Amino acid sequence: MEHALKILREATRNTPYEGKLYLVGGVVRDKYLAGNLHNQHAELQEPNGEDVDIVVEGNALRLADFLFDKGICSHKPVKYPRFGTAMVTIADTQVELATARKERYEPTSRKPHTQPGTLLDDVMRRDFTINTLLENLHTGEVIDFTGKAFADIANRVIRTPRDPRKTFEEDPLRMLRAVRFAARLRFAIHPETFAAMQSMAHRLEIVSPERVRDEFVKILMSNNAAWGLETLLESGLLQQFAPELAATRGVTQNVYHVHDVWTHTLKTVEAIPPKDGLLLRLAALLHDIGKVQTRTVDEQGNVHFYGHQTVGAEMARNLLQRLRFPNSLINNVAFLILMHLRVGEYHNQWSDAAVRRLVRDLGDLLEEAIKLTEADKAAANPDTVTVNLRELRERIAKVQEQMQGKQFASPLNGDEIMALLGIGPGPEVGALKAFLECEVIEGRLKPEDKDTASELLRRKYFTTKKA
Repeated sequence: MEHALKILREATRNTPYEGKLYLVGGVVRDKYLAGNLHNQHAELQEPNGEDVDIVVEGNALRLADFLFDKGICSHKPVKYPRFGTAMVTIADTQVELATARKERYEPTSRKPHTQPGTLLDDVMRRDFTINTLLENLHTGEVIDFTGKAFADIANRVIRTPRDPRKTFEEDPLRMLRAVRFAARLRFAIHPETFAAMQSMAHRLEIVSPERVRDEFVKILMSNNAAWGLETLLESGLLQQFAPELAATRGVTQNVYHVHDVWTHTLKTVEAIPPKDGLLLRLAALLHDIGKVQTRTVDEQGNVHFYGHQTVGAEMARNLLQRLRFPNSLINNVAFLILMHLRVGEYHNQWSDAAVRRLVRDLGDLLEEAIKLTEADKAAANPDTVTVNLRELRERIAKVQEQMQGKQFASPLNGDEIMALLGIGPGPEVGALKAFLECEVIEGRLKPEDKDTASELLRRKYFTTKKA
């Protein structure tokens, strides 16, 4: 980045652009955050880093052409005339050039109508004071037009540069960004800003699901995710895009838990390190979402959640589809939720065949399922009996060694089963194939023994039909 800025600085020296270019946003903010000792544990960079933003006193589109003509850009500028911005690449660094501007919004859209403005106009249209510092590219002078940016960085405060209701009315996504910055940097949200978020949470309805998803993921994947999620709930934002998750607050549980479903969920998320990835954090977040619908109390006053894993898997699938998550990720999250009790049922009396079935059924998500169970148990009542996952891992390693090089698939494929029994395609074929796989796993059938498999299958199928 520094190399790109040096090239840009030298290319515009002794030109009408000298002294008219200002670094703004994350690059300037993080320079001062890094020097703030109170933020030594803050996450100063986004997972994929941040682009360089330059505000131009003048026409940014003309500047982009000027830089391209001088030969310092890797390719032709990408221009956005409506917004007065252009994207250029200098020394492998993306640089966004933006004309200092004013903005005006329609009530139903986040896309602004723009017109050229002053540097002050440009600063006041931005989301938070900590993102309003301007650093002159040529002189190094730093300007704090709001008079609050330096103080808010030092005091670890997120606030808008003007009336927060106006800021959030124009672009409701900024409310999610407030939570994201606060969680990532471990800042507090200014009371006036937070009150505006609570009163205007409904405005999130005009934001596309994809943009909501992207901010939500950044909050979920931060080191301070539990605080971020709690803030989403308290602000009313979570209820706008994940009401079924918000509904878990206050849902009391049974003897196996000391927290309600919501608090247990937050502690489960906390027990999954961000490095373990989005799949596990989403599974941890949604693993008990089905408990709201399945909660029952028996005559003795005991609380039960029968089938919550099945209901929860479908609820999670619907929620993630609304937010436009990739189908492959949705399928894996739903599968882990559906299976999240399975690992926890392990007992040292299990046979090797039972462990082999677990390995087979969980497939490539075996390790993720174990980690989810570890987090789930870490967030449960420590006084109740818990599964010995260390022993389970040892058993799994043992059976995997025994299984190495061996096939545990059904001797007959789907076509052979249909031909043998004279039936058509459907769920029944899958169930019969699974039956043969279990016989192989139990050691009662060899993978290559089609004759015995056929006999077993005829006996099971026609006995079932007679019954």
